[in-house]
Amino acid sequence: MGGKSHTVGIAMDFSPTSKLALRWAADNLINGGDRIILINVQPLKSDHTRKELFEDTGSPLVPLEEFREINFSKQYGISNDPEVIDILDTVSRTKGAKVVAKVYWGDPREKLCRAVEDLKLDSLVVGSRGLGAIKRVLLGSVSNYVVTNATCPVTVVKGKN
Repeated sequence: MGGKSHTVGIAMDFSPTSKLALRWAADNLINGGDRIILINVQPLKSDHTRKELFEDTGSPLVPLEEFREINFSKQYGISNDPEVIDILDTVSRTKGAKVVAKVYWGDPREKLCRAVEDLKLDSLVVGSRGLGAIKRVLLGSVSNYVVTNATCPVTVVKGKN
């Protein structure tokens, strides 16, 4: 890999598979000096104080310290998840990775692909919910869409079904 630091996006909806994806990335992908951007996509109909400001562009990049604060979760409608915070703390402490978060509003498929461009990601990690075939046809799998359309390498981490 050489000494170049990478920017790795991790799609986070706080489901068990997205936490698995985060843990996998922390263990296998992140090296010292890398930047982790936790990407959360909220539904368009959600109503948070910050949404009107950032609906088009997504939120500013939020540092880990702020992400921890309860105020942040209220403004962005994100659950303050101790497990996620713990994984991020550990990877920033043990590997010296810089961690920030960004919130988008809208269709996760489109917004994750847009995040790749916006944030100039070197790679993106997504969890696969392991939907059954019929649901996948109806909902269109986010991971399939992103793998097909994103302009950077995408790793899909599968949950244990």
